[in-house]
Amino acid sequence: MANAELNGATRLIARGRPYVVSFSGIDGAGKTTQIEALLVWLRDAGLKVRLLRFWDDITVARGLRAGMSHNLFKSEKGVGSPLKPVQRRDKNVRGWYMTAARLFLYLLDAVRLTFVVVTRSRKQADVVIFDRYIYDELANLDLANPAIKAYVHLLLMLVPRPDVAFLLDADPGQARARKPEYPLEFLHTSRASYLALSQLSNMAVIAPGGAEDVTRLVLKEVAGATVNRKADAPQPLAYR
Repeated sequence: MANAELNGATRLIARGRPYVVSFSGIDGAGKTTQIEALLVWLRDAGLKVRLLRFWDDITVARGLRAGMSHNLFKSEKGVGSPLKPVQRRDKNVRGWYMTAARLFLYLLDAVRLTFVVVTRSRKQADVVIFDRYIYDELANLDLANPAIKAYVHLLLMLVPRPDVAFLLDADPGQARARKPEYPLEFLHTSRASYLALSQLSNMAVIAPGGAEDVTRLVLKEVAGATVNRKADAPQPLAYR
């Protein structure tokens, strides 16, 4: 990135509150790669950066939920790789009882996420990066259902919106080849749900592409937001 853009990122220090960036997308979309690139870029600018992983740092009763997934649905443990694929059974399990459980648990997660963004993260970093956000839970719901859609709107109003919320779009076939965990049919459904959710939440959608091309778009978006935004502006930038 150009020096002017990198210098623009350092203006975040004067804002008095952390700049929040989130990454969402189907499994295998390349979130880890882009988060690492952004971490390096921000730290080179001299900023203190905190990385929060939604599943590890935010979700309520994570151990209980993981145990139910493994014991009730026989979900395999670990992270899938091309050399060692796994068969996950958690968010791809559908049914009225699962929807009811998700509505309750996602509300708890939204409350905890709001608390973390508003309080704890404020004093510990110039920039907070989220590896997944509440969007990655809401994408598991049936957004075509009017009642579910109203629920989603409610949670989107409750949870602080990131300054930049990235949705890394990806071809489901290529994503599954990189990270084989869920059936291809589910990934297609999940991708469609993410794209529908992006219309409700104003996520910045990054189209599928090479890792370096995507990185340039991510850094350009963050740099442009930091340069163009007033230090005392309380609301996120307008997404393209």
